[in-house]
Amino acid sequence: VGYSVGLVGLISVKVLAPGFYARQDIRTPVKIALCTLVATQVMNLLFIGPLQHAGLALSIGLASLGNAFFLSRGLRSRGVYRPGAGWLVFVLKLCLGLLVLSAVLLWFMGSADWWLTATATARLARLAGVVVAGAVAYFVVLWLCGFRISDFRRRSEI
Repeated sequence: VGYSVGLVGLISVKVLAPGFYARQDIRTPVKIALCTLVATQVMNLLFIGPLQHAGLALSIGLASLGNAFFLSRGLRSRGVYRPGAGWLVFVLKLCLGLLVLSAVLLWFMGSADWWLTATATARLARLAGVVVAGAVAYFVVLWLCGFRISDFRRRSEI
């Protein structure tokens, strides 16, 4: 769960850092990474007591979000990246879909005790049901928000 907090950040860093490298700017991502390393260590000290090993994962997740934020801010301030009109609404709709997806997964998952005592076949069947329920809920919410498959096709800017 601690790592999941920063999953978007970890992925975003892999997308954003090459934006600097393509412009022959290696120093900026390295500086940001060093600041992220220091922030991770500070958070480790703060979180290790109350959260034990989960605090380590949480600090990495939160620091990766910070890393992605500062990389994104750097690209935007240099004019390298300019989000198109409507991106905020697009992201908010996706977040709503993810929130519903999370709620459905938590609801259908049930108790950990069941997963530890059930047979392998029962666990597999339930897992398949949980995955299908989550996927259906996510795509229904996106559809209700007005998303259509054509929205995900790449558009030419010419």
